[in-house]
Amino acid sequence: MSKRENDSFSVKDLMQSFIKENNLSKGMQKIKVEETWTKMMGQGVATHTTSVKLQNKTLIINLTSSVLREELSYGKEKIIKMMNEELGDEVVGKLMLV
Repeated sequence: MSKRENDSFSVKDLMQSFIKENNLSKGMQKIKVEETWTKMMGQGVATHTTSVKLQNKTLIINLTSSVLREELSYGKEKIIKMMNEELGDEVVGKLMLV
């Protein structure tokens, strides 16, 4: 019978290792971007958001309110900066409000 190793690993470390080994980082970034958008913008903006997509460093946000779209367009650079800080990496390079 083989000897049991007493090495202990945190679940976080194991998940990061699994994601890295299976090339899942881009998919995980897309999920995290959606969660971050809702968290940062709050429930008011989230209710008017129909979809959040990340394609080639471009964050595409579909909104149901043209007034909200116009208001958010004034702060695009700030939104990009805040999203990248929250995500901990340079994930978003451009923001499109549709």
